Formats: sequence, structure tokens, C-alpha cells
Amino acid sequence: MPHLDLTDAEAEALAQELAGIIDSTRYPLSSRIQTLRAVLTRLRPERARPAASPEPKVYASPSRGPYRKREG
Repeated sequence: MPHLDLTDAEAEALAQELAGIIDSTRYPLSSRIQTLRAVLTRLRPERARPAASPEPKVYASPSRGPYRKREG
């Protein structure tokens, strides 16, 4: 595979686009995103960050509405 000889501005533009794709994905652990994250790490080694894991969902019981306990 040929080596890309990018200017600093080109490398920064590519890194910004990759970061946008990675941040907006639905599947952050997919092989495609892992590959893009590896490319981004090579473009920006000083700003590398770990894979983002989705926030855990918190389920709380409803306090009002049709599921409320009846009094009486």
C-alpha cells in the first residue's frame, strides 16, 4: 500500500473527519470503527483516547401514572 504524504493541514482535516465519524457511530465497537480509530491514533498519537463505551442505561420504577399503587 502506498504511503500518504499529507501536509499538516490535510492530516488535521482527515483527523477531524475521522473523529466525527467515530463519535457519531451507533456501533463504537464494530471492526470498521476500530480500524478508523487505529488510523486516527496514527494521525494524532498525542490525542489518542480509549474506545468509548456506551453509557449504561438506568431503569427506575415509575412513580406516577398507570403503574402507581392504588390506595385504599
